[in-house]
Amino acid sequence: MKPKNLTQPPHTTQKCTVGCPILDRLLDGGVPCNSVTEFVSESGCGKTQLCLQLLLSAQLPVSLGGLAASSIYIHSEFPFPFRRLQQLSQSFLSSHSHLLSSRDPCDRILVHAVHFADQLLDILHQLDSILANPPTQSPIKLIVIDSIAALFRSEFDNTPIDLKRRSTLFFKISSKLKSQANRFGLAVVVTNQVVDFVGSSDGLNGLRVGNLGCFYSSGRRISPALGLSWANCVNSRLFLSRNLEILRKSAGLVDAGDDDSVETQTRRLLHVVFAPHLPESSCEFVITREGVFGVER
Repeated sequence: MKPKNLTQPPHTTQKCTVGCPILDRLLDGGVPCNSVTEFVSESGCGKTQLCLQLLLSAQLPVSLGGLAASSIYIHSEFPFPFRRLQQLSQSFLSSHSHLLSSRDPCDRILVHAVHFADQLLDILHQLDSILANPPTQSPIKLIVIDSIAALFRSEFDNTPIDLKRRSTLFFKISSKLKSQANRFGLAVVVTNQVVDFVGSSDGLNGLRVGNLGCFYSSGRRISPALGLSWANCVNSRLFLSRNLEILRKSAGLVDAGDDDSVETQTRRLLHVVFAPHLPESSCEFVITREGVFGVER
């Protein structure tokens, strides 16, 4: 990786639409290339569904915010959500049938399973030849890793030796991803999990990382997994949260359910925790059969 010449004016970074103009507006056009973006949330908040939607959106022409490209999806969470991808793919195809003719959008998504952190590093090294000579008709411009935390969840003990080895792997993996992102103009997305926050201080290990002093989801205080070492390995961090809100009786509510005589609604928010190109901001979103979409209030 070569250092950047700061005396030259910065070039415009290409971005990949997430498939929703409201969410794209929050992200100033979408997920940036030449960069590593992290989606972090507890299970069930929609980070995997947002990743699947990105795999499809990347196939759109550049004029519509896409990358006109294929994607690689590396998953450590099992089983692979093939049924949901097929569902999103059908919706995507019906919305863009004039652009994609009759081909299956899933044909431009390469999927690989990974079980261990060392295995992921080996796969990333092998990807160099695939990125240079893609087996698909279009170039590969998006890599999604879902999730990074699952690879470190049980493999390492809380000992000085294992913690040092874990941090070393963090930096090797992130360095390789950033190198490939810059060399091939990729958008790289990784997902991360959360752990319960124990303590009274703000931030992560007493340090505030990004715009949010603390994270709340499902009524509990949480913290991104993998700690401060991994937080320094990504360029941007986006936090997806969900919380129940008590509503009056009303018909036709999305994500609504009855709890005795009280009606509740799940409110989902996408927060910008830190990013070099984005201000502190957030946006409400919903998950439907057709995909993940922002909501204007």
